[in-house]
Amino acid sequence: MKATLISKENNQAKLEMAFTAEEFEAAINKAYKANRNKYSVDGFRKGKAPRSILERRYGEDLFYQDAIYDMLNSNYKNVLDENDLEVIDNPQVDFDLVASGQPLTMKIDVALFPIIDVDGYLGIDVEQYKVNVTDEDVNNDIESLRKRNARIVSVDREAKEGDTVVLDYAGFVGDEQFEGGTAEGHELKLGSKTFIPGFEDQLIGIKAGESCDVNVTFPEKYQAEKLAGKDAVFHCTVHEVKEEQLPELDDEFVKDVSEYDTVDELKEETRKRLLAQREDNAVAMAKNMLMDKVADLTEYELPAVMVEDEVDRMITEFGQQLMYQGMDLDLYLKYMGLTRETFRDTVKPDAEKRVKERIVIRSIADKEGIVATEADVDEELGKMAEAYGMEVDKMKESFGKEFLESMKKDVIVMRTLDFLFDKANVVITDAPEVKEVKAEAEEEAEAEEKTEE
Repeated sequence: MKATLISKENNQAKLEMAFTAEEFEAAINKAYKANRNKYSVDGFRKGKAPRSILERRYGEDLFYQDAIYDMLNSNYKNVLDENDLEVIDNPQVDFDLVASGQPLTMKIDVALFPIIDVDGYLGIDVEQYKVNVTDEDVNNDIESLRKRNARIVSVDREAKEGDTVVLDYAGFVGDEQFEGGTAEGHELKLGSKTFIPGFEDQLIGIKAGESCDVNVTFPEKYQAEKLAGKDAVFHCTVHEVKEEQLPELDDEFVKDVSEYDTVDELKEETRKRLLAQREDNAVAMAKNMLMDKVADLTEYELPAVMVEDEVDRMITEFGQQLMYQGMDLDLYLKYMGLTRETFRDTVKPDAEKRVKERIVIRSIADKEGIVATEADVDEELGKMAEAYGMEVDKMKESFGKEFLESMKKDVIVMRTLDFLFDKANVVITDAPEVKEVKAEAEEEAEAEEKTEE
């Protein structure tokens, strides 16, 4: 097979794939072997009729379509890679002549990832919000550390918010016990709001060994339609009340749970870590605002296929997130009163935004000659490998070539955004909520001055 790139312009490419008569014949024979079991001919067992007999009976072109598809499918991706072509849609394929014993030439037209003209992207004004870390922030973070190392112990007293109760319960609507409303030895943290509204509140004040009835009303949009809007009663028996006991904040605790030796050292390092995180977040927010401004520099009619592909991708990602939470996408849509079609409509604006940003950023990268080297990709893979506890080489092997190619494109976007941010006019300023507080304080000060006058 000989492949030729005829032209590449206006985000379209024209290719030719020329196959010899022998290559076409081999493909036809392969198609015959793969599909002969579909046909029956008198005098032959099914799947045993010679190719010539089948072609005489059903037509000489019986296996042409399968042969051509196999030839295209086996070679097309390699041809794209060899010519560094990134396509966004299925190819349009045409043929000059299709006949057994003759060579075959496929003429292919395909849409490429659009590279467009973008100007004015250097020196854009962008705000980056100031950050700081208060003593309260540090104390709250360390308090979370204490809670993660807390002991849960049984107590002989009335349950209060924040306690965990171990209980049996059975739910009834009227005199009928409903499915899914019964459990034994269930642990429930009061105040967690994981049960029907009002359920947990009614257990506050109960002690181990006591029983009570909890009366609730299911939400109107409850996932189990038979219970939606219904009044119900749960007969509950509490077996145990547990409380969370936090460890003392002292040097011994610090040594046990961290790499530090003293409380003061832990507080100092916590402050540094929180400040670094907030600075990183502030830069990320500034880059997002910059991305929005850069995307608005040009108007471009987005390829419909790219938008639809992005909608599909976003819905798949959302469905996976729901699965991690134990919910099905169709159940979620039903609960929200949406169909697949209306949900696609709600997702589409965000998909269009993503596609436009990707096209603009990649176009700037092309203009500025920004590429992703293997070292760049390995650096990002290293971060992922650390998060997943894997080795980089094993991760490459596991995810495969297509994932690595996709990651390479993502790295180009990140490097380009870094380039634009370095060239931007970054103004360090207060966050909107801080500005609002300061403005209110100034207004109050002015009002007091006028009152004194």
